[in-house]
Amino acid sequence: MALVQTLKFYELLDSARVRGTDVKAVFDGFEDVTVDVETVPDEPPAESDKTTDFVTIRIPGTSGRTRGGQAPTTGIIGRCGAIGARRNEAHPELSEIGMVSDADGPIAALAAALKIATMAVNGDPLPGDVIVTTHISTDAPTQPHTPVPFMGAPVSMVTMNRHEVLPEMDVILSIDASKGNRIVKQKGIAITPTIMQGYVLAVSDDLVSIMEYCTGRVAVTLPIAIQDIIPYDLKQFPRFNSIVSPHAATTSPVVGVAVTSQSVIPGSATSANHAIDIAEAAQFVVEVAKQYGAGRCQVVDIPTFELLVSQYLDLNIFRTNGKGAAAQA
Repeated sequence: MALVQTLKFYELLDSARVRGTDVKAVFDGFEDVTVDVETVPDEPPAESDKTTDFVTIRIPGTSGRTRGGQAPTTGIIGRCGAIGARRNEAHPELSEIGMVSDADGPIAALAAALKIATMAVNGDPLPGDVIVTTHISTDAPTQPHTPVPFMGAPVSMVTMNRHEVLPEMDVILSIDASKGNRIVKQKGIAITPTIMQGYVLAVSDDLVSIMEYCTGRVAVTLPIAIQDIIPYDLKQFPRFNSIVSPHAATTSPVVGVAVTSQSVIPGSATSANHAIDIAEAAQFVVEVAKQYGAGRCQVVDIPTFELLVSQYLDLNIFRTNGKGAAAQA
């Protein structure tokens, strides 16, 4: 289980001063792991004097493309608005002290990266490359929303996807806190159907099996609507959350990995990061990366997908702003 790694990043990120360089320092002892940190200025409505650190972690596999092999690459994204909501000038009543629930995604993704890197050192390297991306923002605004306030983001989703959705990712597992809703009310984790090029496809049987092995419980799935897969910055459309928002920036299959709860918890709530649930999400994506890189996990049935496209329509318009707008990818 990735509990030790989860607790490490739980403590590291629970700080008003944490930066991407602090995350990078955790991986300094791993010779084959590369960590890049890029700092960008926050965008309105976030405060203009703040910055956000985008973190990219690359872990080579024994048969991955980094080493000249052909094993597919797993992308793991720790999706969130921000890990903190400490200053909100527009709505000061929504300012919070400490790490917020929305930090679940970054914690789980970083814990997974550390687990995979440690496995390699201990003699159990994964076959395929793994790329983990997320961002560190301790100070993003919250937004009034029903049933609970939404966590805002320090930058637009276009900017976020540009830094976190990379072309080398053959499959994307997007981990996101998904507790501020009345749709999925099971404590733990849930997965979405596979999203690919505008199509909401069948839930992967292999992912269901891996989820049940990792949690010891029956699998829980999260329903996805068309509004959830279109570009997130189209604010006129209500949606579940940003969990499958990477879809707008890639033609690769995307699966959301939701950290869920029985109660309704705002993304901006503090003392609401449940370590066991986050560790389950981390262990799940680690296991998927193992099996996917080894060719033993089918996330999408390509022949069925190609038949859908040939018999019906190319639906890549759902990756765009619509009406002929250019794709974000």
